[in-house]
Amino acid sequence: MKIIAIIPARYASTRFPGKPLAMINGKPIIQYVFEAASKASLINRVIVATDDERIFRKVKEFGGEAWMTSSNHISGTDRISEVAKKIDADIIVNVQGDEPLIEPEVINQAVEPFINQNSELYMGTICTEIKSEDELKDPNVVKVVIDRSGYALYFSRSPIPYNRDKWASGQGGKESLESSNPRTLEPCYYKHIGLYVYRKDFLIKFSELSPTPLEETEKLEQLRVLEHGYKIKVIKTDYDSIGVDTPEDLERVKQAMSNGQRAMSKTRS
Repeated sequence: MKIIAIIPARYASTRFPGKPLAMINGKPIIQYVFEAASKASLINRVIVATDDERIFRKVKEFGGEAWMTSSNHISGTDRISEVAKKIDADIIVNVQGDEPLIEPEVINQAVEPFINQNSELYMGTICTEIKSEDELKDPNVVKVVIDRSGYALYFSRSPIPYNRDKWASGQGGKESLESSNPRTLEPCYYKHIGLYVYRKDFLIKFSELSPTPLEETEKLEQLRVLEHGYKIKVIKTDYDSIGVDTPEDLERVKQAMSNGQRAMSKTRS
C-alpha cells in the first residue's frame, strides 16, 4: 500500500500572508510540517503542493519535494487532488501546512484504520476532547459530534451538542466540561483537528462534488462529504496543537517550543 502525504501550502493567506515561510528558531513553518510527516513510519513519500515560487524554492532548499499547482484552487483539497491525480498512491494524507507542532505518531494514528479495516473506509480525520469553555465557544475551533461507531455526525463552529438542561439553567461552562464522562449519558465535547486521510479515488471524487448548503453556511468543506451521503471516520486522540492562522498564533507556537513542547500531549486510541 502506497501512502503519500501531501501538504497544501499557499502564500496568500488573508490573516497571515506568507505564513508557511514564517520562521521559528531558524526554520520555516513548512519545514517543521514536512519533517514531521517524513518521520511518520506509515508515510512513504511527502510532497508540498503550492502555487507560490517562494514556497517551492524554500522546500527545495531544505531538501524536500515540492510541486507547483494551479493558483485557481479554492481549497487545499483541490490543490492536493491536482497532485494526487498525477501520482501512484493508494492513500493520500492531507497534512495542514500551518501545523508546526504536528506529531508523526498522530499522522500514523490517523492512517492506521485504513490499513486495518476494509476498503469501505474512504475518509478519516482526528479530534481531541475540548477542555475549556473558551474553546467550546470559539467559532474558530471546529467542533464535531461522533456516532457510536466512530463516524462523524456533524461538524460545526457552534458548541455542539447543546446541553439544554444545564445551559438553559445557566449551569453550563467549565463545570459542565469537567463533569463530562463517557461512562455516563453526558457527552464529551470534541475539537476537530484538520488532518485528513483519503483513499485516492475518493479524494478525487470529493474534489469534484458540488458545494453544499451546510458547507457554505459553516464554511467547513468536510460538510460537503456528509451532505452528499458519505461517512468520515473520526479518530480520538489526546494530541492537541496550535495551528498558525495569525501572527499571534506564531508567537504561541514559539513559546510552546521554548518550553520544550513539540506537541501538547501523546496520542491514545
